[in-house]
Amino acid sequence: MAKGRQANQELTEVLNKLWRLDSNRLKPGTDYVISLQGKAGYVTQGTNNAKDCAHAPLFSYVNEEKLKTIKTYEHFINLLDNYEMSTGVSETVTSEEMKENKLFLNAIMETDVMKCAHDYLVKKGQSPSDPAQFKKQLYDIWFRLYHRDRSGGEDSCGFEHVFVGETKFGKEIMGLHNWIQFYLQEKRGNVDYKGYKARDNKDRPDEDDHMLNLQFSWKGLVKPIGGSFIGVSPEFEVALFTIIFLMSTEKMTSVVVKVDEYMLELVVYRHGQSIGTSFPKLLSSNNRDL
Repeated sequence: MAKGRQANQELTEVLNKLWRLDSNRLKPGTDYVISLQGKAGYVTQGTNNAKDCAHAPLFSYVNEEKLKTIKTYEHFINLLDNYEMSTGVSETVTSEEMKENKLFLNAIMETDVMKCAHDYLVKKGQSPSDPAQFKKQLYDIWFRLYHRDRSGGEDSCGFEHVFVGETKFGKEIMGLHNWIQFYLQEKRGNVDYKGYKARDNKDRPDEDDHMLNLQFSWKGLVKPIGGSFIGVSPEFEVALFTIIFLMSTEKMTSVVVKVDEYMLELVVYRHGQSIGTSFPKLLSSNNRDL
C-alpha cells in the first residue's frame, strides 16, 4: 500500500456493508472462470504493439444463462450498445434507449445494495429521501450527456465512459472498467487480454480474486493498465462510485478503502454534476502488497 495512506474507516464500513449485501455477485470458479496467465509488461498509452503475455482469453467461462435471469444484469447488458465508441461524435438518445436507462435504474433501485447506498446518502444529506428524486439524481450522475471532446457535441456520459468504454481521437482507450463489457467484447473478438499487472512476480493475483489490474487491447488500441472489479453486480459498482462522487466536491477524489480482503484505491473524476470517470486500483489482496 502507498506509504502514508490509511484506509478511510467510514467509507470502508459502508462499502463492506454494500459488499455483504451484493447477493447478485457471481461466484468465481462456479459462475465464471478466469485465466490470468502472464504478467503484462510496460507499454505507453497510444502504443499498439504491447507484448501479449496471455494467449488465451481472460474469461474461459461465464454462465450467461444466469446473467439473463438477474434483472440488473439483463438491463445493464441492454445499455452496452447504446453509445458511439469515439469521443467527438455526438450521442443520440432514442426514446427506446431512454426507456432502457430507466429500466436499469428501476431494477437496481430494487436491490438491497442500492437501498443501503440511498439510506447512507440521505443520512449524509447528499441525496433526497424520495426514491423518485434519488433516481433522477442517479440519472444525472450517470446518464446525462455532456461534452468530453470540446470539438463535438454532447458525446459522452459517466455510464458510457466507465462501463462501456470510449476512444479518444482513435488513439487512446478511455474507461472500460467493467468486467461484463470486457467479457462480451472479448467474446466478440474486440478485446485481447494481454496479462495481469502487478509490481513483481510474487504478487500474482488469484483466479478467485474479485479485483484485477490488467492490460488489454480493444479494437486495436492498447490500454496499458486498467482496474476492474470481477464478478460484482452492476448495482454494486453504481452504488460504490455514486457514494464516492457525492461525498466530495473535488474535481478528482481518491480514497483508500479495505473492501473484503482487498485494499483498494477508488478514484472518481467529476464532470460538473456528473461522473467523468471512476475506477478501482488494487493496492493489495490477502495481505499481499501489489
